[in-house]
Amino acid sequence: MEQAPTERAERVTTLELFFDLVFVFTITQLTTVLSDSPDGVGLLRVVLMLTVIWWMYGGYAWLTNAVRADTPMRRLALLGGMGGYLALALTIPRAFSGSGLEFGLAYLVVVAVHSTLFTRAAGMRAGALLRLSSSNLIAAAMVLAGGATGGATQYGLWAAAGLFEWLLPTLRRTEAGFAVSPAHFVERHGLVIIVAIGESVVAVGFGASALPVDADLFAGALAGLMLSACLWWTYFGTDAGRAEQALGDVRGAVRSRAALVAFGYWHLVMLLGIVAVASAERHLTGQAFSHLSWARAAILAGGVALYCAGDALFRRELALGRTGLRGTAAVLALAAIPTGAWLSAFAELIALVALLTVVFTIEAGQSAECAAA
Repeated sequence: MEQAPTERAERVTTLELFFDLVFVFTITQLTTVLSDSPDGVGLLRVVLMLTVIWWMYGGYAWLTNAVRADTPMRRLALLGGMGGYLALALTIPRAFSGSGLEFGLAYLVVVAVHSTLFTRAAGMRAGALLRLSSSNLIAAAMVLAGGATGGATQYGLWAAAGLFEWLLPTLRRTEAGFAVSPAHFVERHGLVIIVAIGESVVAVGFGASALPVDADLFAGALAGLMLSACLWWTYFGTDAGRAEQALGDVRGAVRSRAALVAFGYWHLVMLLGIVAVASAERHLTGQAFSHLSWARAAILAGGVALYCAGDALFRRELALGRTGLRGTAAVLALAAIPTGAWLSAFAELIALVALLTVVFTIEAGQSAECAAA
């Protein structure tokens, strides 16, 4: 399989941004699941759903990187994929307790639209397209069968579908046959991260609409916003423009693999972190000065740890500067768990904000030293 000989330097279109806004609604629904069930079962359910959902979002990102949605039929097809994602999002809260079949049917629609549109990809061989479509449809069939069956079988089949999707490209290197336009690819995934962080703030705001306006509400909301700002800074505040250059500096199968690993695997970890943080913030709205349960305190700090770890691995894959501090922050974030359980949610939020602020300050000093040298 050969990479397409020409590259497009296009940016994300408004239709793609529209698609991303609908997709991020699924992230807020996953946040609801974890907020309602802050335990191992709730976390497992979120992981299983996010794994298959993010795989197909990545599929659409690769799709629009290769196929322009510049005709009425293609735009209508992409809107159909959006409809599938919206239906999927609506089934998420009860996907393991009544709407698993509907989840599987919506997922099948998302996959079918994607497979149809990818037949228009330039520079792709028929064999590569067939393997891509068949593997995605097999995973969709597993999701559908699991949703229809329910119980332990559902957990097993959905886990198998996620593993099948994410491990198969590495085992048979199917990603080597896809062209990647760095400018578009980097911008598309960056927009998903910023919209997901923003949606978590909006969700907290909606949760506060019926609460009395007092010091508790303001403290929790502002501390939550500060932590969200730190998550934004972690991804965008330093070396924000270097990812595009790093991806553009490699070619062929090496670029395809870097795109899969950096923007697939490690962004999945970051999104899981965002979901965890948002679920904890939603719960503490209006009760910032109250103790958190150990489970919720662990979810809040663990979400920050996952986000920092995913960001460090993302930066390492693309060689975007030093990553040791980000990895250290991921470990140290877990030390904030007792502050939430023993003191208050506000104390844990401030501890996490302080940790990330220290990391940014040290990194800025290191960058200044390197520039001076």
